[in-house]
Amino acid sequence: MKRYLSICVAALMSATMLAAETEFLPISVYAANNSETFPEGAKAMVENKLTQLLTRNGIAGMDYLGQFVLTVTTTPLDKDVIAGPPMKISEKMEMNLYIVDAFAKTIFSSTSITVKGLGETENKCYMNAISRMPLQNEQLSKFIDEGKNKIIDYYNHEAPQLIKQAQYLAKQKNYEEALYIVTLIPRQCNHYDAALEASQEIYQLYLNNECNKLLAAARAEWAADQSEEGAARAGGYLSQILPDAGCYDEATKLVNEINKRSNDKWKLELKVQQDEVDLEAKRIEAQRQIGVAFGNHQPQKEVTIGFLNTLR
Repeated sequence: MKRYLSICVAALMSATMLAAETEFLPISVYAANNSETFPEGAKAMVENKLTQLLTRNGIAGMDYLGQFVLTVTTTPLDKDVIAGPPMKISEKMEMNLYIVDAFAKTIFSSTSITVKGLGETENKCYMNAISRMPLQNEQLSKFIDEGKNKIIDYYNHEAPQLIKQAQYLAKQKNYEEALYIVTLIPRQCNHYDAALEASQEIYQLYLNNECNKLLAAARAEWAADQSEEGAARAGGYLSQILPDAGCYDEATKLVNEINKRSNDKWKLELKVQQDEVDLEAKRIEAQRQIGVAFGNHQPQKEVTIGFLNTLR
């Protein structure tokens, strides 16, 4: 039992240290849902392996498809049928890994590894081969590093223009798209500080805009109905206003007005700032989540790795 607990503690510490050492990079994992490449049920397993490969190399990627993609295709090599019972299939296959710019249709990094599977059916054989895909060796580390450096080089060159694009979108009140663009610029980029400053400014504009909309809706509800029900509806809007929003003081005045006229059993309170929280980190994460939400709602058809088929 002591040995078992020691193993569990060591595994937990290893996982915690690994998570702490990862840094965000705007890269997605993707396995084409194509029966010619992967049998039924293998797509999720392949993508999970690719995600683990990134994590083990210190990268926290994106959970939606974007411009930069880590993907894989497979090429059958040898297949043998082993007499039973039960009969089993043994197959060797080549896994061709790529890190690509899916928008420009260019390859940043590529490598190939050979894996062998064994199973009672071709599906089980394939899944067994995928399970044996190595997650950390010198070849794969070099492959990931090369792709990572190409992505950082891209942002070193393009970040100033991307920041200008985000600022322009913010002027058009397209705050979510602006934050999506600027928060993708990774920390390793030479222009990260400028990107962070721009994202803070855009986020403040976003907060102010949201605050004004929520306050206007709350005022309309309270003006139309100054009963407890009207106070509750107005409070539903006011409770969403953050302390660092531009109209927070005006919202406070409306809260005080509602509370004076409402039953003491129901008191409205605005959100308050919490000193114990790392507010800077909290704001940065909030900005990133707005960008993530925008990215998650983009049409997936804009991202394709079909050009890789011409390379096989």
